[in-house]
Amino acid sequence: MIRLSGVHKTYRTGQTSLEVLKGVDLEIGDGEFVSIIGRSGSGKTTLLNIIGGLDSDYTGKVEVEGRKLSEMSDRDLSRYRNRHIGFVFQSFHLLGHMTCLENVILPSLFNGGDGGLSEKQAQDRGLELLAQMDLADKAHARPIHLSGGQKQRIAIARALLHKPELLICDEPTGNLDRDSGDAILKLFSQLNERDGITLIIVTHDDIIAEAAARVVRIVEGNVVEDRRSEPNKNVDTSTSQREESA
Repeated sequence: MIRLSGVHKTYRTGQTSLEVLKGVDLEIGDGEFVSIIGRSGSGKTTLLNIIGGLDSDYTGKVEVEGRKLSEMSDRDLSRYRNRHIGFVFQSFHLLGHMTCLENVILPSLFNGGDGGLSEKQAQDRGLELLAQMDLADKAHARPIHLSGGQKQRIAIARALLHKPELLICDEPTGNLDRDSGDAILKLFSQLNERDGITLIIVTHDDIIAEAAARVVRIVEGNVVEDRRSEPNKNVDTSTSQREESA
């Protein structure tokens, strides 16, 4: 269970301040598939960063499984991110000098000797994930030789290395063509339904949001809509792609 109570976030530059989140209250249950939607600058990515433990400069309370993130030590917060959360970003964040397999197992290098995967376990898990993503033949290729959809699947495999309970995705289809975007959304639905992973996707696109069973809309730092609906498992991203290219 993720619970946010009265979360405020303000960015300050010199004498200028900008309040991005204005007292957000939100609960997300285990195993939910939630889209957080809003225009650019609405505060949705900031909210995602706070939930993911990437931003601790806020006021209010954020609890995950009963633990307040603000009370965690830096070590505990790093372990929380590494072991319990997978991150997927619009721009993939793959390292070009590494092979696809090396990119997938990269999180294992930050275990700090704290009961994480051994080198062999990480290699085996990485190969297993690449096979699940239909990319087993790309294990020793470099990301530069992959399509956008393939790069995003590599990024998703990396995010799944430690079998996280929570997958956080920031505009994960933003750089993809229609077919690749549809395939990624279907993959997310499978991960949520088959593996019970809690899934939070941030997007500016209403069409992409409809893939989730719950949609939370943010306007100028406030939650203005929180609704549940039957997810559209046949989301067609062609409309959003045309709008982005217009």
